[in-house]
Amino acid sequence: MKVLDAWVRIARCSDIPLREGRAVKVGNREIAIFNLGDRFLAIENRCPHKGGPLADGIVSGTTVVCPLHAWKLSLETGNGVNGPSAPSCVETFRTRVEDGTVLLDLSDMRTEPHEAGEREFAGLCVRPRGITAATDYPSAADA
Repeated sequence: MKVLDAWVRIARCSDIPLREGRAVKVGNREIAIFNLGDRFLAIENRCPHKGGPLADGIVSGTTVVCPLHAWKLSLETGNGVNGPSAPSCVETFRTRVEDGTVLLDLSDMRTEPHEAGEREFAGLCVRPRGITAATDYPSAADA
């Protein structure tokens, strides 16, 4: 299995407004990046219920509410946090900020399938691996 072993530049901090999310495409995968003010968090941009675009959801604290059917997911763990969403989860990605740019750690994403029929990317329901809080990135006004 061949994996990426690098942090990938994704977006300028100023391109993601406070308390909002933005979707980015990496390979054939969509990832939602959220600006929480003191840090950026990233999760798979597909609600496990009906595939709703999580980047378009409402951010509340460290959770996002899917815009289609109100499933609530943790941006820190990827786990569902209420009612019917509780047993579900989405993949999370480590983030960091350098020079006003959000980077994602995509080292667990596969670039080539190992065997015929094998999934192209790592499985769902992984726990975050030490999400980095970014406290020294410039505000949108500074960028």
